[in-house]
Amino acid sequence: MSDLAEPVTSSQSPSRAEHAAGMSAYRAAGERLAAEIGNRGPLRLTDDGTLHPDIQAAYWRHGYYIFEGVIDATEVEALRADAQEMLARAPVGPDATVDAQGRRALGLDYARLPYRFTKPLADPWGGTQLLNGRHPTKMSQPKPDEGAPEHVVFLMYSMCQSMPSGLRLYGHPKLLATAQSINGPDFVPFNDAIFVKQPGLGGSVAWHQDGVTHWNSPDWDEGIHGFNFQVQLYPTTPANCLWVLPGSHKLGKADIKAMVEANGGSEQLPGAVPLVCEAGDVTIVNRQAVHGSFANSSPDLRISLTFGFHRRKSVLGQKAALSIADTNAVYDEQRVFDRSAVIQVAIDARHQAFPDEPVFSYQPFAGLQDQFRFTPETFDRVIRDYNTKDLSI
Repeated sequence: MSDLAEPVTSSQSPSRAEHAAGMSAYRAAGERLAAEIGNRGPLRLTDDGTLHPDIQAAYWRHGYYIFEGVIDATEVEALRADAQEMLARAPVGPDATVDAQGRRALGLDYARLPYRFTKPLADPWGGTQLLNGRHPTKMSQPKPDEGAPEHVVFLMYSMCQSMPSGLRLYGHPKLLATAQSINGPDFVPFNDAIFVKQPGLGGSVAWHQDGVTHWNSPDWDEGIHGFNFQVQLYPTTPANCLWVLPGSHKLGKADIKAMVEANGGSEQLPGAVPLVCEAGDVTIVNRQAVHGSFANSSPDLRISLTFGFHRRKSVLGQKAALSIADTNAVYDEQRVFDRSAVIQVAIDARHQAFPDEPVFSYQPFAGLQDQFRFTPETFDRVIRDYNTKDLSI
């Protein structure tokens, strides 16, 4: 059912409350630095539909930006309802086939199971060889409170297939205009994943850089591995949000293990900032930036809809990596076209739901729009099991 990694348990693991208290000063320092940097505000486009150059400059300088208030309250509520429905339909554990109400769990007939689990407050990837070993050190793993479940949902996949509102979000015109501004008019998708940080239970994501393909490329630059959006469905706090080391996307492959060792073995890397958000805010983070998140020892829920985009030239001809490395796929023209078609269907799904909103024009599908309207036929042809065709580098 799951690629769950059993965490290494330390005999000196703090309690949940001790972990929260031990993070207090670090969180405050991170918030002060984030306030000094700024790097947040409305998603502003120029008259020609390009991301405002001031925002682009700030993104390239620091490797992230927080777009405030992009998703309105009505759409946030729809996204919350669909995400909570996915959670309610999750198997009760990594090997189960029924949900908490005894119903057949969602996704058992999907080509890729849409749920990943972890132990409460654990770090399922740090210090393992999972995901090409890109998480070289393990985060602190606090002991959960008495009565915690054995496993909790950590990640959910298939946003565009399982969440009608998720497919519409994927066609958001301002987010796609941002992707075009950063990666060019022939930009292509990466993947999507929903991070779930349940209160007092959510696991950590150890410090890492996302890209694994192009570090030694003669064409390497700070944008070659693309970026990720995160749409926040609930307010995030320094205790449960994503943290980023500003400017680290410019420095090539980081020796994260050495960074932690130089910090006395502590995961509290100096100079990092928390991406604190309100519901409806959207973060953009360069995939080469060093980033991660801590065990959620707080009482606050975080659900982040995460989806990324690449330059077309970064993926064309490359081999599958990360979670789909075992497919041995090569990203030829057909593979790139098929996965990119999800964007065009999403654009039309959004237009059908919001007919008065501007419609993004996705250049790779210019003249092909009628073949990729949102219909039951295109759902089966394009959207069903679309994430088996992700473009992971």
